[in-house]
Amino acid sequence: MKKLKPAAAYVGTLLSASLVVGTGCSTSNTTTATNTTTEQMESTTTAEPKPPVAKKVPKELTAHGHTRTDNYYWLNERENPEVIAYLNAENDYTKKVMADTEQLQEKLFDEIVGRIKQTDESVPYKKNGYFYYTRFEAGKEYPIYARKKGTMEAAEEVMLNANQRAEGQSYYAAAGMNVSPNNNLLAFGEDTVSRRQYTIRFKNLQTGELLPDRILNTTGAAVWANDNKTVFYTMKDPSLRSFKIFRHTLGTPSSQDKEVYHETDETFSTFVYKTKSDKYIIIGSSSTMAQEYRFIDASNPTAALKVIQPRERGLEYDVDHFGDSFYIRTNKDGATNFKLMKTPVGKTTKENWKEVIAHRPDTYLEGTEIFKDYLVLQERKNGLTQLRIKKWNDPKTDYYVDFGEEAYTAGISINPDFDSKVLRYSYSSLTTPSSTYDYNMVTKEKTLLKEQEVVGDFDKNNYESKRVYATADDGTKIPISLVYRKGMKLDGNNPTLLYAYGSYGISMNPGFNSSRLSLLDRGFVYAIAHIRGGQEMGRQWYEDGKMMKKKNTFTDFIDASEYLIDQKYTNPDKLFAQGGSAGGLLMGAVVNMRPELYKGVHAAVPFVDVVTTMLDTSIPLTTGEFDEWGNPAEKAAYDYMLSYSPYDNVEAKAYPNMLVTTGLHDSQVQYFEPAKWVAKLREMKTDDNLLLLQTNMEAGHGGASGRFRPYRETALQYAFFLKLAGINE
Repeated sequence: MKKLKPAAAYVGTLLSASLVVGTGCSTSNTTTATNTTTEQMESTTTAEPKPPVAKKVPKELTAHGHTRTDNYYWLNERENPEVIAYLNAENDYTKKVMADTEQLQEKLFDEIVGRIKQTDESVPYKKNGYFYYTRFEAGKEYPIYARKKGTMEAAEEVMLNANQRAEGQSYYAAAGMNVSPNNNLLAFGEDTVSRRQYTIRFKNLQTGELLPDRILNTTGAAVWANDNKTVFYTMKDPSLRSFKIFRHTLGTPSSQDKEVYHETDETFSTFVYKTKSDKYIIIGSSSTMAQEYRFIDASNPTAALKVIQPRERGLEYDVDHFGDSFYIRTNKDGATNFKLMKTPVGKTTKENWKEVIAHRPDTYLEGTEIFKDYLVLQERKNGLTQLRIKKWNDPKTDYYVDFGEEAYTAGISINPDFDSKVLRYSYSSLTTPSSTYDYNMVTKEKTLLKEQEVVGDFDKNNYESKRVYATADDGTKIPISLVYRKGMKLDGNNPTLLYAYGSYGISMNPGFNSSRLSLLDRGFVYAIAHIRGGQEMGRQWYEDGKMMKKKNTFTDFIDASEYLIDQKYTNPDKLFAQGGSAGGLLMGAVVNMRPELYKGVHAAVPFVDVVTTMLDTSIPLTTGEFDEWGNPAEKAAYDYMLSYSPYDNVEAKAYPNMLVTTGLHDSQVQYFEPAKWVAKLREMKTDDNLLLLQTNMEAGHGGASGRFRPYRETALQYAFFLKLAGINE
């Protein structure tokens, strides 16, 4: 239910390891035990496994004079052995139903992992005299974070071997790698539960000693002051909201840490970072509709914070620093697609902001990278990211990088040096593996530093990608990115997987995914519907897919599905749908609205109990969501959310085959939402189609940790689609 890139966890793309240096209203509830439904949660050993049946314990939930009865509310009791038994029974049922695909799952896993270059490393970048990179060793699950001094021919210094740190852990994630200004100390965060509550540790890079300092319940990132002994970090409250910034001095107990900032507004979260210039430490507070920033000199870490611009609802901005100015990307004065402004460090309030890049109604300004001589703008137009380069003192030098493909994704990469005339950027498309380029902004020459190797007989020329448009009922053109093997016939008989997200303004870019080849090579079309609620077509695209316009997200996906059928890419007996988190809400909504369109659906960590979750502010991360979904304490918002909430709208009718996946430790969408949803679907649905719930009992929102283990989950998902498509090998 949060702003994370869902494609990574839900369709098998691993997030690359990177190194950075330097849901209230009061309700009247009554609980009454039922005497009628107490079926045991069991599966038979016959050829036809019996699905588990969750017991019903009616609980009344009342708001605005309206009462809903939730028979499965009890499943939110995480420590209840009966809950764990139910989840395990569902896992056992899934295993038995999918037993005929076990060999196929193993084959898929071997295929996917077999495409990964076992011994590999990232493109190094230089910061403060060192080259930093991440590498993998054959057969190992986790990265090794390393560096070399001065030149890549120097001896390697291993800063952190995550494989060693992960020993004995069923889950492990390292985050927030940050080296002190004097290059001697490493700060990093560790999560061994998958709840995204990190413990910050410190390592002496000269001696290899792990320091005794240990800071619990953080976001994982520590920001160094320039004195090499002071760090700032963000702590989480019981609901997992980032709510306080503390200052820690190395060698002192964390109980003595100084609270620097407390974000008391529960609709805001706070965070801290250091400017690219290393001169200022910035403390930000953000909600959907407003931001506020404070700063201190990084060389004076005990100084009082100064506010850049006080928060105003509807005023959004973010901040970086260069020279004697702060550079501010903002929607000030109705700049829906944002503009770039600057202001003197000594005069930071909005009346002092001067325009650098004007607002453009057809181009969304996603971000910037500042160099001494150049300004790079990351823009989005017609659904595609563009990189625009301007020279500060030469207005005639203003041009775009040419990428040469119809559908792709590109973005500014790591560029720590202000003085550089070389821009590093990332690039991929549906047919081109992830690539890293250096681009000379003077000569316009680009150098391919690395294209991620796909091991085996992969040839990108065997695949074709294109961009098509569906038309929504209101006339809006909905972009769809497609990829398939060349030579495919449009005879309406191709199995097709349609993916989408459509929330939080997160754009689903058409990037490469080597695991997807296992579907494409078996005749699948893969499609991404760029539906409203994302930001592919500019900021208004997001505004038209949230709050009281949220249903546009669902109808856009349905329109995209109908387009693929009408244009003979596929048919309802071969069309599959997939989405995760808020995209899982999308799946829940469309199967309630148009179940006959889909042969099978995979809903990953789905946010499906919208009203109940948004009414309960004790559930992690709820309060910051009101400007995305609405606040159900207001009757109009309550009624609108209730009209589409997947759990509340389950009916006695036929549903598609469905695979629902979740994680017991999920910090974003609690496991009990999908568990309750599946239990209610089992009770209500009138079909004999598959309904499977798979819970990872050791992981959270992103699934299993490691480089290879997540692909076990991908193999299950793909086997589910292939089984339904009648493809057995």
